[in-house]
Amino acid sequence: METAFTPFTSFGGGLAIGLGAVLLMLGLGRIFGATGIMSGAVFITSRAELSWRLALIAGMVLAPVTLFFVTGQMPVVNVPVSPVMIVIGGVIVGLGASLGSGCTSGHGVCGLSRLSVRSLVAVPTFMVTAAITVFIIRHVFGA
Repeated sequence: METAFTPFTSFGGGLAIGLGAVLLMLGLGRIFGATGIMSGAVFITSRAELSWRLALIAGMVLAPVTLFFVTGQMPVVNVPVSPVMIVIGGVIVGLGASLGSGCTSGHGVCGLSRLSVRSLVAVPTFMVTAAITVFIIRHVFGA
């Protein structure tokens, strides 16, 4: 399995995520943590916050459609696992985000920029865990 090196699209995506995080913080004083935003939309605790959460989720879902209208082609997405594995992975990530008091976007983008001690611990933990997982999947299981 090969990992594609996409510096320009990755840079553009990083800029868009960073800009979104800054605008959300400036506009609403909220942290851009994708898992927390989704959780707040599913498990509604505040009707006042539901509209911006749904708008943000809609923007994430509609981004590929917008890209299609701009470039004339949909982004290529290659997911080499079954839908069942995607669901299992989603549940594991959701549980991990709950246990870690935030997800990679909340800790990595917003937490580090605010010098949050919790994020300074969480992000290296995410990165080491990801590296170990990739090593095991590629070199132990041979996928």
